[in-house]
Amino acid sequence: MDDKDCIILKIISEEKNITKAAERLYISQPALSYRLKNLEKEFKAQIVVRNTTGIVFTPQGEELLAYALETLTKLTTIRERIHNMKNSVQGSLRIGTSSVFAHCELPSILKGFLTLYPNVEISVKTGLSSKMYTLLQKEETTIAILRGDRFWPEEKYMLSEEPLCLAACHPVDFKDLPNLPRINYGTDSALKDMVHNWWRETYPCPSKITMEVDSMDTCRQMVLHDLGWAILPAIGLKEQPSLFTRELYWRDNTPVLRRTWMLCRTSSLNLSAVQAFVDYIKDCYHLNNSLHLPSHKIIHPSLSDLQS
Repeated sequence: MDDKDCIILKIISEEKNITKAAERLYISQPALSYRLKNLEKEFKAQIVVRNTTGIVFTPQGEELLAYALETLTKLTTIRERIHNMKNSVQGSLRIGTSSVFAHCELPSILKGFLTLYPNVEISVKTGLSSKMYTLLQKEETTIAILRGDRFWPEEKYMLSEEPLCLAACHPVDFKDLPNLPRINYGTDSALKDMVHNWWRETYPCPSKITMEVDSMDTCRQMVLHDLGWAILPAIGLKEQPSLFTRELYWRDNTPVLRRTWMLCRTSSLNLSAVQAFVDYIKDCYHLNNSLHLPSHKIIHPSLSDLQS
């Protein structure tokens, strides 16, 4: 079994279809099937089975797949380390980032970074912060930019913190919220818990959720069309000055804040591309001096508003 076999197992696990896997690998379907049969002969075990949903790995196949993925990760790491034996900043940079940060902040950051370091090869994965955290733990990414607070024992930098806000098409009063249609959107469990705790602390009854949408962007569009109100992080309101927004506060009058963090392993800083990116981000967010807090058009509520 070699690195090509590892790649084959990885692609098959992603596609769950021999034909589609063969297309991605730029080989014929018979050639891929032949390679699989040779692997099964080598390990004297059936690796995959076919059912109505496609290709499924057997328990022995799952064990072999885990080894293949680990081998590919180690191979990528050693290639990066060898690239970094040279003096120039080059090599690959694997970033996992929350979808919100990827939409609002990352494009301009990457453009500026690649202008300075054109020899760095960047790959990006986006999704829920919880998933990106898992990818970092498994070393499938070298840097993770996540929303919300998480324990991480190695390199950890807070990039920013911004308030959670009530957002509506027109002015509304906090005391009227339980009776007004609310638009909710899919997000990670940490933010859901924060919003839920704020609501339970502030109101004795559940909110009137009339829409459940898949993303913050969709939610914001619904609010812009006056279909209800929503609770959104201020990072998603920067380009919407027409919306009525008010920060959320806990009962003790402290703001409800959402933080953005950059995490990586300490050993990854030995890679020139990773160290350069970390330094670039720290400079962008002024981490050596003070936190970089994006500016937002926010109307601050009075304490009496929040307690009424």
